[in-house]
Amino acid sequence: MTFPDLLAVLSGAAVGFVLALIGGGGSILATPALLYVVGLANPHVAIGTSALAVSVNAFANLINHARRGHVRWRYSLIFAAAGVIGAAAGAAVGKVTDASVLLPLFALVMIAAGVSMLRRRQDTPPEEERFVRARVPRLLLYGQGAGVLSGFFGIGGGFLIVPSLVGATGVSMIQAIGSSLLSVGAFGATTAVSYALDGLVDWRVALLFIGGGIIGGAIGAGLATHLSRQRGALQRVFAAVVFAVAAYMLWRTLGPST
Repeated sequence: MTFPDLLAVLSGAAVGFVLALIGGGGSILATPALLYVVGLANPHVAIGTSALAVSVNAFANLINHARRGHVRWRYSLIFAAAGVIGAAAGAAVGKVTDASVLLPLFALVMIAAGVSMLRRRQDTPPEEERFVRARVPRLLLYGQGAGVLSGFFGIGGGFLIVPSLVGATGVSMIQAIGSSLLSVGAFGATTAVSYALDGLVDWRVALLFIGGGIIGGAIGAGLATHLSRQRGALQRVFAAVVFAVAAYMLWRTLGPST
């Protein structure tokens, strides 16, 4: 294995770990890692490759969380179906929007998502386990909204999906993280297919990235299970990662040019 191959595996492990831990951050971390760590020269290839890798890793991490009983399947399927429809509409608008506007807007949305999770009472128990039909309209609305924003910003949307699932259904944080991975995988797969049809996926790097992601995801899912037993721990970790990435994005896009 060459050194660039090792970097691809390690980068994939880091992305898989974060995806399994908090249900988001894959797309935001994967594309910069492929560009600046692995060394892919073409940004479009990096985006297409990261979309494929994040999608597969999300589905792999979904299995990890499902084995631990963290996935509310009916809620997640309804949310994902509504989100895919919204993502198509959001992508159409995002393609004609100036990229210099997209990133600062996304950073602000991330900050709002982090604040919403911290404002949620950390000692409030999750809603009952049974499926409640009365929540479906709100679930569809939240799903479409998250999908529109995910498509608009060109990301998997885990940072948006997790708070949306909590707000729409009242599930626990660990269940929202596990259930969100179905939508992250579906949104990423939609983007990956589009880029692959145009030859904008590096398949070798994607396979190495995915392999590392599966290993990192198994570790992340275990840690998420441990943190879920500590009151408010996952909310704080989620918000901390969101705020850190949002601050970095704002600094890169709005800070002084070098």
